[in-house]
Amino acid sequence: MAVFGVKNTTASNEEVTQYQLGRYISSNEAVWRILSFSIHDRYPTVVHLAVYLENGQRVYFTSENVRARAMSPPPTTLTEFFTLCRSDTFSRTLLYSEVPTYITWNTSTRTFRRRKQGRAVQGHLNLYSTNALGRLYTVHPKNAECFYLRSLLINVRGPTSFQELKTVDGHVCATFREACQKLNLLENDAHWDISFGDASNTAQPQQIRTLILTTCFLANPNDLWGKI
Repeated sequence: MAVFGVKNTTASNEEVTQYQLGRYISSNEAVWRILSFSIHDRYPTVVHLAVYLENGQRVYFTSENVRARAMSPPPTTLTEFFTLCRSDTFSRTLLYSEVPTYITWNTSTRTFRRRKQGRAVQGHLNLYSTNALGRLYTVHPKNAECFYLRSLLINVRGPTSFQELKTVDGHVCATFREACQKLNLLENDAHWDISFGDASNTAQPQQIRTLILTTCFLANPNDLWGKI
C-alpha cells in the first residue's frame, strides 16, 4: 500500500506527516500489524550494573533535599549487592554479573529480590533462575582505581563491601590495583625486565627513557624504578 498527498509547498515542513504519507507497507507487514503481533522483541533481559568507587555514585538532588541525600544516598545495584551478600548465603557464591540470573532488581524500591518464576535451582528452596544477563558498565583504563575495582567485581565472588574487595588472604590492600596484583589478575613485568636488560646493553639512556614513557604499561612501576 502506498499513500501520497498533495499539499501547499509553502506550508511548514512536518517530517512525521511526510513519513506517514510516503511510507510503504507490504502485505506481510499489514497482516502482522492487523493481527497485533509484536513488532520487535528483546531477549534475554539485560540488567545494567553500576560500577563506581566508594561514595562515588551519581546522586540527584534539589535544594530542598540536598542534605538528606548527602547523608543517605539512594541505594544502587552495587551497594545492594554488598547488602545481599551479607544477608544471603547463596549470594555469597555469585559474581556481581551473575546476580540478575537469580535475583531481580526492583527499580521503585531499589532493592534486590529473589525471582518467583523461572527454572527451579536444584538444592535450593524457592530459588529460580532465568536467562537474564548482568552487564557491568564499561570503565576506561585511565580511570585506574575504578577500572581495577571492576576487574575485582567480575572475578571475586560474594564480596560484602569495598573493603572486603581489597582484602586478599586476610591482608587489606592499600588500593584495588594492589589487590588485583595479589590475585594475579594483572600481567607481571617479567617481559619488561628482559626488554630493559637487552636495552641496557645496546641503547642509550635517552632511548631507554623513551621506551619507558611511550611503550610501557607496568604492573609495578616502583620495582622497575628500583632496578634501573
